[in-house]
Amino acid sequence: MLRGRERQRVAVDALVERARVGCGGVLVLCGEAGSGKTALLNAVEDAYDALLCVDVPELDDDLLQLARDVGGTRGALLIATEGEPRGLPSITLDPLDAVTSIRVLHDLVPGLPSTLAADLVELACGNPLALVELAGSLTSAQLGGIAPAPEVLPENSSLRLRWRARFAALSPEAQQVVAMVAVDEEVDPETLDLDAVTEAGPLFDPRKLVRSALRADVPLPLRRRAHAVLAETLPPGARRTWHQAVTTQDAGLADVLTTYAEHARRCGDFATAARDQDRAARLTTDPELKAHHLLKAAADHWAHGAPHRSRAVLRTATKMTHTPELRALMDLVVGGIDLGESLPDVAADRLIRAAKGLVGTRRELAVAALGFAGEAASIAGDPRRFAAVAEFAKEIRRGDEPPATRLTLDHLTGMLATFDGRHDEALPALRTVVDLADEVPGPQARIWASQAAYVLGDATRSHEMATSAVTAARESGFTALVPWALVYRALSALLLDQHAAALTAATEGVHAATAIGQHNAVVDHLTILALLAALRGDSDTALHRIDTATEQITQRGLTRPGTFGAWAFACVDLARDRPADALDRFRLQPGHAGIKVMAAPHVVEAAVACGKPSTADRALQPFEKWAGTTGSTARLALSHRCRGLLESGTADEHFEEAIRLHRASGTALELAKTELLYGNRLRRGRKPKAAREHLRDAVRIFQSYQADHWVERASAELRAAGDSTSEPKDHPGLTPQQAQIARLVAEGATNREVAARLFLSHRTVEHHLRNIFARLGVRSRVELTRRLD
Repeated sequence: MLRGRERQRVAVDALVERARVGCGGVLVLCGEAGSGKTALLNAVEDAYDALLCVDVPELDDDLLQLARDVGGTRGALLIATEGEPRGLPSITLDPLDAVTSIRVLHDLVPGLPSTLAADLVELACGNPLALVELAGSLTSAQLGGIAPAPEVLPENSSLRLRWRARFAALSPEAQQVVAMVAVDEEVDPETLDLDAVTEAGPLFDPRKLVRSALRADVPLPLRRRAHAVLAETLPPGARRTWHQAVTTQDAGLADVLTTYAEHARRCGDFATAARDQDRAARLTTDPELKAHHLLKAAADHWAHGAPHRSRAVLRTATKMTHTPELRALMDLVVGGIDLGESLPDVAADRLIRAAKGLVGTRRELAVAALGFAGEAASIAGDPRRFAAVAEFAKEIRRGDEPPATRLTLDHLTGMLATFDGRHDEALPALRTVVDLADEVPGPQARIWASQAAYVLGDATRSHEMATSAVTAARESGFTALVPWALVYRALSALLLDQHAAALTAATEGVHAATAIGQHNAVVDHLTILALLAALRGDSDTALHRIDTATEQITQRGLTRPGTFGAWAFACVDLARDRPADALDRFRLQPGHAGIKVMAAPHVVEAAVACGKPSTADRALQPFEKWAGTTGSTARLALSHRCRGLLESGTADEHFEEAIRLHRASGTALELAKTELLYGNRLRRGRKPKAAREHLRDAVRIFQSYQADHWVERASAELRAAGDSTSEPKDHPGLTPQQAQIARLVAEGATNREVAARLFLSHRTVEHHLRNIFARLGVRSRVELTRRLD
C-alpha cells in the first residue's frame, strides 16, 4: 500500500496517463472523515473532465464490479472511502504530522501563538478538517492568551455532527461501547462485545479528537453507566479507582490515585502519573491541595515530553494558590518548558527565581533549578546571567553536599571558570563532575558529565556519558531530556571524528525535539548538522540547514546555536576561498564565548589567508591555553596546525607534531586537512616531493569520507605539485548521508520527503541520488531498492 501525501497526486496522474493509452484502472483513497479525500477528489475533477470520482463510506459489490470493468479501458475510477480498499490499489491519506499541522494553522490564522498552536495540533490529531474548524472557532480571548485553548471541536463542527448522527444510528449495545471509549481511552476492545465494537466502527477511536467530541455529545446517563460498568469489571488499579470515584462521588479516593501516580512515576511512566494526578485534582475541592496535584501532573507532562499539556495544567493551577513554595515549583516547571521552546534569557530569570524560592524548603530542587538556569544562560550566550547563577550556587553551597547536588554545583563552578578562561580552576571541578556521575542515577547527571568531559577534551568519556544519558532518559521515561543528551552525543562524536555517529545523533535529535515541541533543541541540532556538512565541504547542505535555523535563532535570541551557525558559515566561506568573509562571520557577531574559542582554528586559517597574523594570534591564544591545560590530544593537534600556519622558522616542526597528534587521537578528517595545508606550504616552499607525500594522504582520507569538495581541492594541489596521476576516483562505498538517503528512497520516499526528513535542499538530494546510482551501479529507484534488500 502506498503512503504519503506527496505521492497522492503522483499516483492519480499516473492513473490518468494509463487510462489515456487504454490501460485504465482504479485507485482507492482511504482515510478518516476530514482527512482531505473530498478535497483531492474535487481537485481531480477540476483538472480532468472525464474521470469518474466516487465518495462512499464503504465499498460495495457494485463498485468492485465497476472497478473490474474499468480495467484495461480508457476509463479511470477514483474512489474515496473511510472503509477498507478490499484488495483494490489504494493510497492511505495519513494524518498530518505536527510540523505540517502547525504550518496549516499559521496559514489559517497568521500570528497564531505557538503554545495555542501546539494545543490545537494535539487536539486535531493530524485531521485537516479539524484544524480548519478549530482555527475558525477561536475567540479573541483565546488568541490573546486570556482564555484556555479549545478542548473539543465546536458544537456546530461538521465532524461532530457526522459523529453525532452515526452515534444516534447505533444499537444500544454499540452506543454503550462508544460511551466506554468516551470515558476511558484505554478500554480494551477484546473485553467487549465484538459485534458492538464492529458496529461502532470509527467511533470506537481512543484519540483525543474523537473522544473529546463523544464525551461532550454522549448523553450523561450513558456516560454514568459506562463509568459504573468499568468500576465493576476492571481489575484493581488506578483506572478502576477513578471510575469508582466518579460513580460513588467519593473524594477520599483522590489519595489512592496519588499513591498510584507516585508508583507510576518511580517506574518511569510519567504519562500515567500525570493522568492519575490530574484525576486526583478533579476529585479534590481544597484549592491548595488541588493546585498541588495539578503541579505534579504538570511536572509529569513536561518530563514525558508534553510541554503544551503541562502549560495548560499550570494555567489552571496558578489561579488556585499563592503559597510561595508552590509558586516557586511552578516557576521551576515553566522554566524547564521555556528552556526548550521559548526565550532562554526569560527561562534563566524564571529558574533563578525558582531556586531562590525553593532553597529554604526544597534545596535539592533549588540546585536543580540553578543547573537549568545555567544552561538557559549558556544558550542565550549571556555571561552575566551565567555568572549570577554560579555566584548564587556558590553562596548556598554547604560542606556536606550529597553527590547529586555537589555534581550540579561543581558543574556550574567549572563552566563559569571555563567561560572566563580560568582553565586551571575549571579542571578540578569538571573532573569531579565526571567522577560523580557514576554515583548519581538518572540521565541529568550524565548530561552534565558529558558536557564536562567534552570541555576537558575527553571525547571518549563524553561520548560514553552522552550515550548513557540518552539510554537512561528513554528507559526512565524522561523524554524531555532526550534531545538535550543527543546534543552532546553529536558533539562528542564530532570531536572523535566519527562523522557518521555525529550525523545520526544530530538527525535523531532534530526529530526527537520536533516531536515534543522543543524548538530550541531543534535549532541546536540543525546548526550541528550544518557544521558537519560544512566541515566535509558540502556547502549547499550547510547553507540550507543554517537558513532553516536562522529565523528561530533571531526570534528567540539563541546565541549558542547562532554561533555554531556562524562557525559553519565560516567553514563554507573557507571552502569557497573567501577567507575575508569567514573572518567577518566571527568578528561582526558577539557570539558565545566558549564556542568562539572552539572555532579558533578556523579563525586562524581565515586570518592567515587574509594576511592578518596578529588577528590570528589573538584568536589562537585562548584556544592554546584551553588545549594545553586540558591536554586534549585532538585539540593540541589543531593548536600545532595553527602555529604551523603562523610561524615561519618552526612551521615544519609544528605541522609534523600536529600530524603525529592527529594520528594519536584518531581524528582522520582533521589530519587530512592538516596535510593539505602543510602540502600547500611545502609546494610553495619549493619542496614538491615532500608536498606530494602529504597531499596523497590527504586525497586518500578525503576520499574515504566521500568529502568530494576536499578531494578536488587536494587533488588540484597534488597536480600543482607535479603529480600527474592524482585524478580522484569514485569509491564504491556511500557516505553516511548518502546511506541515509538511499535507505529512505528504498523505503519509498520521494526526493522532497527525503529532503524534509534530513533537512537538505531538494537539489542536494537529487545530486546525492545521482552519485548513489553511480557508486552502486544502479539505474533506477527499483534497482536501488533491490540492491539494498
